[in-house]
Order: sequence, then C-alpha cells, then structure tokens
Amino acid sequence: MTTKNKMPLAVWVLTLSAFAIGTAEFVIAGILTQVAESLNISDGQAGHLITAYAMAIVIGGPILTLWLARYDKKKVLIGLMGLFIVGNLITAFSNDYSVLLLSRVLAGLTQGPFYGIGAVVATQMVAKQFEGQAVGQMFAGLTLANVLGVPAGAYIGNTFNWNVTFIVVAGLGVLAAIAIMLIIQPKQQAASAAPTSVKSQLSAFKDKNLLASLAITTLGWVGFMTFYGYIAPIAEQVAGFDRSSLTWILVLVGIGLVVGNALGGKSADKNLSRALVIWPAAMILSLIVLGFVASSPWAFVAAAFVFGVVSFANVPPMQMRVMKYGAKAPELAATANISAFNIANALGGIIGGAVIDSSYGAAGIPFAAVIIPIVGLLFIVSQERKSTVNKSESSEELQTAECHH
Repeated sequence: MTTKNKMPLAVWVLTLSAFAIGTAEFVIAGILTQVAESLNISDGQAGHLITAYAMAIVIGGPILTLWLARYDKKKVLIGLMGLFIVGNLITAFSNDYSVLLLSRVLAGLTQGPFYGIGAVVATQMVAKQFEGQAVGQMFAGLTLANVLGVPAGAYIGNTFNWNVTFIVVAGLGVLAAIAIMLIIQPKQQAASAAPTSVKSQLSAFKDKNLLASLAITTLGWVGFMTFYGYIAPIAEQVAGFDRSSLTWILVLVGIGLVVGNALGGKSADKNLSRALVIWPAAMILSLIVLGFVASSPWAFVAAAFVFGVVSFANVPPMQMRVMKYGAKAPELAATANISAFNIANALGGIIGGAVIDSSYGAAGIPFAAVIIPIVGLLFIVSQERKSTVNKSESSEELQTAECHH
C-alpha cells in the first residue's frame, strides 16, 4: 500500500455506510421536540428513543459480532445494512410509541457489528502508520452524519413530517448496501486466518488494559450525548432560537465534529497517551462554558461549535486504545467499544431526560453532563500513568537480561 493511495475507495464506502448509520442514530436529536409533540409524550420520554437504540447496540452488538466474525466480511456488512433498512422503514411508518421503541432497537442492533467489523476492514486496507487515520476516515461518516444527516433530517421533519426523515434514512441504507456490493471486493479484504472460536475471542477480555480501555470510552463519552441528545430543547428553551434555526445550528456543530474527528485521528497517531487525556479535559471545559453562556444565543452557538470539535476528537484515540489492547479479537474488541460508546449514549439519554423533566429544565443539562466525564478523566490519567510505569519496568527488565547475556 503506497502512501499516495493510503485511503482506498473501499474505506470511503465504509464512510458512506457509517454516514447512514450515524444519521439514524443521531437524527432523533434534531426532531426530538417534533416526535414528542406528535406522539403526545414529554421530551424526556422522546429521549428514551435514544436510550433504546443505544442499549440495542450495547447488548446486541457483541453477541451478533461473536456470531458473525466467522463469516465472509462483505456478506456480513451487506446483511447488516439489510436489517438497518428494515428497522428504519418500520420507524418511518409507525406512530405508536411502543412500536417506535422496538424499531429503534432493531435498527440499533446493526450498528455495533457494522462499526466493529468495518473498523477492522478499514485498518487492514492501509499501511500500519495510517491505521488511526483509516479508523478516523470511517468514523468521519459518523461526523458527516452530524453535519449533513442530522440537520437535513431536522429540515425534512420540519418541512414534511418526522416520519419522512426515516424514509430518507432507509434510502441512505440502500445506497450504502449497493456500494458495498459493488466496491468492497473479497480480494480487498485482508486474508485472515481460520475463524477464531468464540472461546478464544472472549479470552481477549482477560486483558485488564482492554477492560480499562472500554471503561475509558464509557466514562469519557457520557457528556457528549447528555448535551447533544437534547440540543434541540436547549436551543429553543434556553438560548431562545426558533425551531427553524435548528438546521443551521446543527450544521455548525456538525462541522465542529468533522474538524474534531480529523484532529483526533492525527493526535492518536502522534501520541495516543496524550490524546486520551487532552480531549476529554477539553470536552469537560467546553460543557462548563456552555452551561454559563447557554442563555446568550450567539455565545451558545460558538460554545456548541467548540464542544463539537473537542468531543469528537475523542473518538479515534478511544477506538485506537481498544484496538491496541484487543488485537487477539479485533472485531469483537472494536464492537465492544461501540457498545461502550453506547452505554455512554444511553446514560446520556437518561441523565438528560431526567434533568429536562426536572425543575432544573434544559438549562441544567450542560452542568449535569460533566459529572461522569470528570470521573472518566481521573481514570484515564491513572491508567496512562500505570501503563507508562509498566513500560519503563519492562524495558529495565529487558536491559538487565541483556546485561546478564
């Protein structure tokens, strides 16, 4: 693989797929108040649609990946997109809250295995020094979903109906499935050894560093969805914007996510340990600022943009740490990390929902969003310090052994 062609077309196909899936996950943030009004439920209850999707990823993702890891990756990716299309079509044609929750679970089941298996496929198609950027490139689809997909979904929902938004999301799934069929050729996939058994894949989780990496993802990420999942009611009720302004606010925050994702990929390749500390600290700071300036419209927009940059810069470093320590079962480790992100998303949905339905209202959300990430930052610092100590001890042992020889 030459450096000139470090991002093959197949990685871009994975970006498109991640865009479709990311739009399905996050689009609810742009139409939350519409869904609540149309189903006659509270904003907090509408937020449970975020939690249902996230919990499907958390529980279903690793189980599906364990089962699917033995099969041809291209066929698996196509099959997962098929399930994704069905789930979103059910959402599109539903006006019952219970059916809506179930359809979100169905769509959510596809995300963990797709991102987990897709991330491994992406790293296998580039030179080693570009692996962080390949993962970042795939997850750029997720950030683009927030720049284009979520604002477009909010616009479509405002113009027509929120149900139409999900018809468009299902259409994106169809496009992605066709692109996978045509462009990801079997010969492009790295020749892998015989499928590993479930037992040997699960044994990867004996590594305390892998478990710590998953905990870092969960604790560090909760702040993102606590704020972003409820950005519509915060913008309307606290900053005082009208609903039609949501589209451009979401575009601006989404641009921040794209910038952050690129910065995160580069910083992870340069110095993973430093990237793991800097970005969560910056996200915490941005949320505190948001809490204080939310009632001032333009300061809110500027702070929300910065929040977008520093929050999504966390994604590649967190993913890379997991893949570093989960090399024995890369697909399962990567999927487990998607589950970790989504435990955080589910917690964010619950925390935000509880705060918005309480006496604190939408204005309290940014402050509530920092609590768990602060714990996460302290944990990250302790883990990185521990791994630095272990490294220096093992290098000393190696030098001593060489001296004896």
